[in-house]
This record gives sequence, C-alpha cells and structure tokens, in this order.
Amino acid sequence: MFMFEKPLGMVDTLPNLYEVKKNTREAMTTTIEQWGFQFIETPTLEYYETVGVQSAILDQQLFKLLDQQGHTLVLRPDMTAPIARVAASKLYNTSYPLRLAYSANVFRAQQREGGRPAEFEQVGVELIGDGTTSADAETIALMIETLKQAGLENFKIAIGHIGFGNALFKEVLGNQERADVLRRFLYEKNYVGYREHVKDLPLSSIDKERLLNLLKLRGDIEKVADAQEMVSSQEAKNSLQEISQLWSALEAFQVTDYIKLDLNIVSHMSYYTGILYEVYADNVGFLIGNGGRYDHLFEKFNRAAPATGFGLHIDRIIEALNIEEEQKFQCVIYSQERRKEAIAHTTELRASEKKVVMQDISGIKDVDAFTKQFEEVVYFIGSKKEEL
Repeated sequence: MFMFEKPLGMVDTLPNLYEVKKNTREAMTTTIEQWGFQFIETPTLEYYETVGVQSAILDQQLFKLLDQQGHTLVLRPDMTAPIARVAASKLYNTSYPLRLAYSANVFRAQQREGGRPAEFEQVGVELIGDGTTSADAETIALMIETLKQAGLENFKIAIGHIGFGNALFKEVLGNQERADVLRRFLYEKNYVGYREHVKDLPLSSIDKERLLNLLKLRGDIEKVADAQEMVSSQEAKNSLQEISQLWSALEAFQVTDYIKLDLNIVSHMSYYTGILYEVYADNVGFLIGNGGRYDHLFEKFNRAAPATGFGLHIDRIIEALNIEEEQKFQCVIYSQERRKEAIAHTTELRASEKKVVMQDISGIKDVDAFTKQFEEVVYFIGSKKEEL
C-alpha cells in the first residue's frame, strides 16, 4: 500500500532540480561568506526541553521521538534556536558580535498537503551580540544581495516592528486576550475579518478608527509620520524611531528600492522583539523568507545577548526563479574491445570540466532512446582501425 507513497509533506528531489538547488545554494552561501559570516552545522536531532521548547514553533508541528534513555527529542524545526544553543555554550567566550550562518533542512509536521512541506532547506544568518539598528540593516542588506546573487530580481521586503502593534493594542484594548484575536487576523492576512471584528468591538469611534488605520500603515517611510499621530506611549514612539533609524541605514546600503514599510506585520515566531520583516517574490504564493530581531532568546540559555537574523526558503526561491534547467551531459558509448580508448577520451573530457557518462553498449537496451538525453555522444565501437 505504501510502496510508492511518502510521509505527508515530504518531497523527493529529482536530478534536474537537485542541480538547480545546488547551484542556487552555492551562489547564496558564497555571498554570505563574502560578508564575513561563518557557517556552522548543528544536529538534526535536538532535545525537546531545550531547542524544541525555545523554537517558537507550535508543539503540534514538532516531530518527536524518544531516545534509549527515554528523553524526548525533536527534529529541529528551525535553525535560530539551535544556533542560539551553540552560541550560548561553546561560543560564548568568543568576542561578540558573532556572525554565524547555516544551510540546513528543518522539519515541521503538517496536517494536510497544500504547498507547505514538512521538510525544507533554509539558508540564513544570525548576527549575535549587536543590539543596534546597524546590525538589522546589515542583515537585511545581506539578504537582498544574497537573493540577487541567486538570480532573483523581482522581490520586495516588508519591514515592520513588533513593538508598534503591541503598543497600539495595549493603548486601545488594554487586554491581552482581545489583542491576540486581532493579531491572529493580521498573521493570517485576513484584513476583512480584522475590519469586521474591530467594528464589533465595544470601543469609541476614535479608538476603532485607530485600529482600522493600522491597516493603512503600509508603503514608504513617510507612513511613520502617520503612525506617530496614532499612538502616545513611549514604547510605540521608540519602535517608530528604530524604524526611521533602520531606514536611514538601508539608504546608506542603497537598497531601499526593495523595501516597503508594513507596520501591521506580526509573526508566529514568539521570540521576535523588535524589527521584523517578510520577503515576497513574484509567482510565489508563500513567503520566500523572513527575519527580525530577537533580543531575549539567549536569556533562555542563561546567556543574555541581543541578536538579529534571517532565513530564506531555497525551494520557494527556485520557484520564484522559474528555472527549467537541464543538466548538460555528454556520453561516451563503447564496446569492450575499445574500452581503453573510451576511458582515455572520457578522462580528457572530464579534465576540461565536462560532465560525461561512459556506457558499455552491451548494457543499453534501446540506443536511440538512451542517447536522446545527452547533449553530445561519442562512439568507440568495434575494432580499432589501423592508421595507414
């Protein structure tokens, strides 16, 4: 029954796609290394009580299993928490700031098919120990350069601040439960539901208008001025000041053409504390990446440190690139009496960086069908003719 089936959300990567992924990954990781970030690897399995709990991924999305000692393990659901574990322990004495990077598969259980894989590869960075908006700007600028080097041209980054929405909801609602309902609408991008819910709240018309105007805070940096008119708390003012400082730094990097402001962004990742952002690309219905600042995660590992970073979804980037690349192989077909000639010729081609298949003709059932897949075919068949 399950001979050809895969577990829910798992995907096979066939040869042509594997080649595209490899080339895309290499372009991205090379760019990240050029910016001074160092790659590390962490185990596929982590303890549930540490990385599993701190990952901010919903518990029902964790793949859990028991080791022989009875400890609950999880397949890592993201890379930020594992890197925080490593940085807080083995790298804690290293001079901060740390610039770390990763290219790894992560695992999140799905209840149904629908474009959300249960295993997918992320490439990303974590800048640890720097609490300035300069660090946020650096990681965002690096992310933009990484996407460009991967070949992506048409993409946008929506930047917000977790503190602004929190402060506005606190001012208007004063109730965490009521605020969480509105956050859920925003997270699901259900703006119609958000508007209808606000209209039904027992609030003054002025407060309702403030909540509804949150949806209008999307566009250029000038929207910060509109946001300032909506709030009075220092927390909200501070978040807007950080946004303005970040924008100035991004202008210095000359990347603001890729940026838009969106102050109603919320995230399911509960560890975000400040700047956060989402990456969108043409022809893709899901985010291709996201990131932000998480200044309290390291406290969970008893090593307080500010941090910021991003993660990019390789498969969705490839979908956005719409690459239909076929591998260009050559083929050398030989008969056994001319094997040595075929080996010598194949070796010469491979030395010039050609991809070459060498195939004994007696192992081919249909020569015409077999050779159609190759860019060029050379034959060494029959007895070698003596030169005159």
